[in-house]
This record gives sequence, C-alpha cells and structure tokens, in this order.
Amino acid sequence: MNGLISRAIAHRIFWPLVMLVVLLAINVIAVPGFLTVTLRDGHLFGSLVDILRNGAPTLIIAVGMTLVIATRGIDLSVGAVCAISGAVACSIILGSPEPGSIPTVTVAVLAALGLSLVLGLWNGLLVAVVGIQPIIATLVLMTAGRGIAMLVTEGQILTVDSPPFKFLGSGFLVGIPVAVIIGAVIFALAALLTRRTALGLLIESVGINPEASRQAGVRARGLLFTVYGFSALVAGVAGLILTANQTAADANNTGLFIELDAILAVVIGGTSLAGGRYSLAGTLVGALVIQTLITTVYTVGIPPIATMVFKAAVVTAVCLLQSPTTNNALTRWRGRLAAGARPAPGAEAVAK
Repeated sequence: MNGLISRAIAHRIFWPLVMLVVLLAINVIAVPGFLTVTLRDGHLFGSLVDILRNGAPTLIIAVGMTLVIATRGIDLSVGAVCAISGAVACSIILGSPEPGSIPTVTVAVLAALGLSLVLGLWNGLLVAVVGIQPIIATLVLMTAGRGIAMLVTEGQILTVDSPPFKFLGSGFLVGIPVAVIIGAVIFALAALLTRRTALGLLIESVGINPEASRQAGVRARGLLFTVYGFSALVAGVAGLILTANQTAADANNTGLFIELDAILAVVIGGTSLAGGRYSLAGTLVGALVIQTLITTVYTVGIPPIATMVFKAAVVTAVCLLQSPTTNNALTRWRGRLAAGARPAPGAEAVAK
C-alpha cells in the first residue's frame, strides 16, 4: 500500500491534479453552485463549461509548446502569431463584399492558418538550419509579429460582425462550445500522432541528445521544422478563437502573454524544459489549473493588483511539490512515520 501511494505521489501529474481539486474546492466554498452545469436552449452553461471554453486557446497553444519544449526548444512567438492570424482573418472578411458568407470566412480562416504555418516554418528555419538558439529565434518573431499585425490592421481595431466567424469563438455544436471541441480535436490528434506512432519517440530522442539522434539516422532538422510549424499552426487556430470571441482583431492585446501561460501549463504538467520526455496529459491538467486559477481570482474576489502575485504563488507551490527534492523529503517522512508506527523488535514478546 505504501509503495502504491509513493508511486502515485511521485507521478508527474499528481500534484497538479491535487492543486486543481483544491482550486475547485475553493470555488465551491465561495460559490456553492459552482459545479452546476445546466442545459438551456440545447447548450451547456456553467462555470465548468466557462473554464473549458476560456481555457481552450491556452490548451491548444500548450499542446504545440509541449512538442517544441520536448525537442529542447521554446517558442515565444505564439502570442504574436495569434494576433497576426486574427488580423489577417478580420481584414479579409471586412474587405469582402459578403463578410457574412461561409465561403468568405473559410477563405479568411485558411489564409490566416496558412500564414501561421509559414511563420512557424520560419522559426524552424532559424533554429534547425541557421542554428540560432530557439529563445532568440522565436523572440525575433515575438517582437516583429505585433508590428506585422499592426501593419495588417493599419493600427486599428478591426470589428467584425460575421456570424460564421463568431461561431468559432462563441458558437455551440451539439450543446458543447466550439472552442472546446476544437481544443479536444487538436489534443487528441497530437496524442494520437505522438503516442501511437514513432513520432513521439523521435521527438524525445532529439530532445535528449540531438547529436546521437543524428548519428542514429534521425532527421532532426525535419522534426524541428515539424514541431515549430505545428506550434505556430495551432497558435493561429487559438488566435482565430480569441478574435472570434472578441469579434475584433486587436494587434496589441490578442494573445498577449498567452505564451507564458502555455509554458506554465507545460511545466506544471511535468514536462522538463531541458527536453526529452514530455506529457500531453500533464499539459492538459496544467492548462486547466491555469484557467481555474484565473477563475478563482474573480470568484474569491482577490484585488486585481494582487492577481499576478496569487497566480505566481500557486504556480510556485505546484513546481516545488513536483521537485525531486520535495518528493524525496516526503518519502523519508513517510518512512519515519511508518517506522514509528511499527512495534519495536521484541516488544510483543515482552508484552506477553
């Protein structure tokens, strides 16, 4: 029994799950009906549904970020790609004579995603071919991306009133928010491709030892192009969801700091920034922790000026609980408790 408990505590997503349960419990105490989910007009409504819907963009980006980090990289440009994707889509829709038609929205979405993919391949080129460190290579696009989005929108906030486009952010399908469905599909697709094929193993091998992987015949450059292209592509999807939910393209604020939330979700989920082994399931839990944490701030009534401090404290607590040093200390503490509970040798014989 003790061995089972030790293995459970040592698992990478144990403490994130504990923190998620604690945050949900705090919300339930503050708002007794917090876990209630209702069906109105064929649509699901409730705080849990809001967490899933609002956390979908972070999860989508975090999935791509997980694969990038697994290759010992980082992608700081995903927030800027979000802004570019939304700006391109809105500018095409507004420039069309039929902004509310499905073909127009389809062309706008495909153009936005195509440009996002190109930007991701650009990051892959700088990292895999030119040899620039990932943090510097993606920092270039992070800085320039907002400027590109500003050029696309001409410095204006583009408001779009197109029902097919707004459907991506606030629509429902079979009662479930479209954003949640898109996030679930991307997560399932990434999990299927990386855990049911050799792709995940190759990504881990590149992250653990790039040179050994190259000598073993692994095409590291191709993998880097793939993960950075995928990261930017899913960032483009998240950007469309965010823009559609706001019904406006804001080059300055769309996706602002979302790259940090995505990285936090990946780290909370147990994926090491040093590369190698990763956990998409942990990333899912991490994204839920981040969004639930944001919801808790409003539920409990924490002042806005203290929001970032509260968020940092929770994230720090999770990371400390996940650390090997903490796990070893807990193991030793449980061992001492178990030794103290056992009778001393010969005690039973003396009692008799």
